[in-house]
Amino acid sequence: MAFEALGELLDDALHLPLGDRIYTVPAPSAEVGLRTQALINAAAVAADGGRVDEQVLGDAAERSLYRDVLGSAHDEMIADGVSWPELKHAAITAMVWIAQDKAAAETYWNSAGDPNRLAPNRQARRQSAGANTTKRAGSTSGTSTRPATTPRAKTRQARRR
Repeated sequence: MAFEALGELLDDALHLPLGDRIYTVPAPSAEVGLRTQALINAAAVAADGGRVDEQVLGDAAERSLYRDVLGSAHDEMIADGVSWPELKHAAITAMVWIAQDKAAAETYWNSAGDPNRLAPNRQARRQSAGANTTKRAGSTSGTSTRPATTPRAKTRQARRR
C-alpha cells in the first residue's frame, strides 16, 4: 500500500454560511495552526484553574488572531459589512476547526456558541448512551441484608425502641 497525496485526503477549507453568502476559510499556515493550538491549550489550562503561560497569551494578543484564522475570508467579511457577532462566531468556529476538527467546528457553529446547546440535555445523553429504563432485579437468593452493626447503627436502633 502506498501513501496517497495528502492534498487529496484533506479537506483544506471551511465553508461558513453567513446571510446569503458562503465564506471559504482556507487552511491556516502551520505557524497559525500551532499558535492557535497553543492558545486553545492555554485557555483550557486557565479554565481549569491552572497557571497560564503568559508568553502564549501575549503572542496571541500582539497579532490579529481573528484575521489569521479566517484568512482571506476575514477581509471579505469586513468588505461585506458582517456584524461583529457574526465575525467573532466565524473566527471562533475556525479556531475550533484548527484546534480540533471539522465536526467539532460544525457543532460549535450550529450551537451559535451557546454552551447549553453544545451539550445535549440529560435526557438526550441518557438516550444516546443507550440507558436502560428497566429496573434492576432484586436479590433472588431469598436472603436479606443484615442490619448494620456499627456503634452508630446500634444507637439509632436503641432510640427507635
